[in-house]
Amino acid sequence: MDNKQPDQNDQKKEPQTFVGAFMAIGVGVGAALGVALDNIALGIPIGIAVGFAIGLAIDAKNRKSK
Repeated sequence: MDNKQPDQNDQKKEPQTFVGAFMAIGVGVGAALGVALDNIALGIPIGIAVGFAIGLAIDAKNRKSK
């Protein structure tokens, strides 16, 4: 029996997405904004929403250019 390992090129690549990365960045920025404004409970969700929107915009731009 020949147990051949599949080549790296044989495997399908997952599409690259930036939504998660920008949401994580948004949490940090939102927390800092919340601390500065003395309202962390409002800053974090705003940061997540802004990060999500930026990530979606970059993903849409990348899909459009392909």
